[in-house]
Amino acid sequence: MQKEKILIVDDSEMNRSILADMLMDDYDIIEAEDGVEAVAILRKQVSELSLVLLDIVMPRMDGFGVLEAMNQNRWIESVPVVIISAENSPSQVERAYELGGTDFIMRPFDALIVRRRVVNTLLLYAKQKRLISMVEEQVYEKERHSDLMIDILSHIMEFRNGESGLHILHVRTLTDFLLTRLTERTDRYHLTMADIALISTASALHDIGKMAIDEKILNKPGRLTNEEFAIMKTHSTIGAGMLSDLPVHQEEPLVKIAYQICRWHHERWDGRGYPDGLAGDDIPISAQVVALADVYDALTSQRVYKPPFTHEKAVEMIVGGECGAFNPLLLECLKENAGELLTALEADSSEDIRRRKLRGISDEALRGEGGASQRTLRLLDKERMRNSFYASMSEAIQFEYTVSPAMITVSAWGAKKLGVDEIIMDPLRDERLQGVLGDSVWEQLSRRLRNTTPSSPEVRLDCPLHYDGATRWHRVIMRALWSDDIHPQFEGALGTVMDIHEAHQKMQELEQKASKDLLTGLLNRASAKEQIELRMQDNPDSHFALAEVDIDDFKKINDVYGHMFGDQVLQQLARQMKGSVRRSDICCRAGGEEFFLFLEYNTDIEKTIDRIYKRLCFTCEDRPVTVSMGVALGETVGLSYEALYHAADLALYTAKRSGKRQYRFYDKTMEETLSTMSDAGTGGDAPPQ
Repeated sequence: MQKEKILIVDDSEMNRSILADMLMDDYDIIEAEDGVEAVAILRKQVSELSLVLLDIVMPRMDGFGVLEAMNQNRWIESVPVVIISAENSPSQVERAYELGGTDFIMRPFDALIVRRRVVNTLLLYAKQKRLISMVEEQVYEKERHSDLMIDILSHIMEFRNGESGLHILHVRTLTDFLLTRLTERTDRYHLTMADIALISTASALHDIGKMAIDEKILNKPGRLTNEEFAIMKTHSTIGAGMLSDLPVHQEEPLVKIAYQICRWHHERWDGRGYPDGLAGDDIPISAQVVALADVYDALTSQRVYKPPFTHEKAVEMIVGGECGAFNPLLLECLKENAGELLTALEADSSEDIRRRKLRGISDEALRGEGGASQRTLRLLDKERMRNSFYASMSEAIQFEYTVSPAMITVSAWGAKKLGVDEIIMDPLRDERLQGVLGDSVWEQLSRRLRNTTPSSPEVRLDCPLHYDGATRWHRVIMRALWSDDIHPQFEGALGTVMDIHEAHQKMQELEQKASKDLLTGLLNRASAKEQIELRMQDNPDSHFALAEVDIDDFKKINDVYGHMFGDQVLQQLARQMKGSVRRSDICCRAGGEEFFLFLEYNTDIEKTIDRIYKRLCFTCEDRPVTVSMGVALGETVGLSYEALYHAADLALYTAKRSGKRQYRFYDKTMEETLSTMSDAGTGGDAPPQ
């Protein structure tokens, strides 16, 4: 058996000889006569050394210099140092410990004490390394399973979306990379490694709202129309709404960060994004960085509507402001580290991300910062929380299958739904499981799993399952698990089971939710337009009016009182609108502070509009809120949604130009006024044509 190597560093040959005689029977001894020689040996042989016995007082470079060099090169993290010295002043001892010394031996030497101290130090480090190895293995497996759960969830989210499955991994990698560089550049956002890991993980959920968007719009090869783009934009509020509707986990940091990212990853630094028009650092840094990562990956990836741009062109376009406005600090991080970013994307994978995390855990444990066991408990708790969160998000039955021992672990929700145990030992003989699956399904799943490879590990199967006295069709998605050996061995699988009928119902619920503005509960523009056109088509002889409403000085309200108060104003205006009209009338939030009403009338419309207008000017928390309103009548402009909306927009514009806090009915002179203003060069303030 090969002996462990000890480096003895002392300028006295006699001292080195005495120490070598005490230890040479059990260890291989290497000697250095001063600090310079010791550092040279460490540079070449640090991976072979188990311990350094280090004198303090030496010529050329003393022991403190050696310790400083070991810290700079991070050798101190893997090689323990026992100080040997006749100097025992408190300041000397304290400095030695501060620089990473493990123990202190005074001269003259006692053989028993020297051997005992050496053995104790080596055993302590060996035990610490074994514990760290065990921690790494456990955390690695948890991280691997967490990543697989993310992959499965991303497949569910991308079921109807034509984007590449690499999009989520790329956004995650970019988010981690940019946040790490941002923390190196500034402490403005107070981000820890744990914060960066949390934001990077939550970034996988940034587009979950697209589950509710019509795939004809998602995968349209050409440019979206204005109406289609308005629908597409709702995915941010839909995704945030899905998270805020979760019955559990609302206080978990991951859910809160994911909500920020879902709702605000299309906001822009200059305030021209959506859905809330946030600007600057009013946008959470999590959403800011995912927005940049999302745009970069969209530019460099193949899409149905465009070929990919090169890395260089994408960076040039983003930094040049062609793709929106971003945090200048993030743009500097992107520009200064563009080469490293490309390397990270080309080489990165979920495996690399996990290994980097493990290296961080090892380094921190060896440095003694925070304690390995305490950090491990936090990480394991976080993994359990992640898995539970992903299971509740997908509303599917999650399970894990291992070959040895033969065992299936089912999520608590899934076990209750199927009527099986959460932990099923020897699944081939479990009567309840076999009753759910049947021989045919079990054989198909087993055969398909056995036919997977490490490079092609995914299995999908639509099959009938039997429970609750009925048979239902389900989709099973599994990811085979393989060992990391040179010749990989099949170890089991992670999977999810979705009830196809329930998934369809859920999609219908999401599509219904997609027709509403999540903040106010009113119809959104696209849905209101559809209903208005149907109403006019079915009742061509009726009298219709469209009233466009805009809150006066709403930007000032947000700036002075904050966005939370602004949201209250929007919600109260929505309530005032619904309380001012009949159920058959249509109330809509068109976007931002813009609303409109669609009315069918038989009596004096002017009195009706005057009554509604007065209801829409109200007080919110003792602060007066007023509106401007433009009204267009079908008998004046014709029964066309576009004509009504354009005319109401002109009337609203006229009301706002005339001092706000009023309403105006459209007449043709407004077209002439607008044309005159445009000819005079003031068209930049005019409403869109």
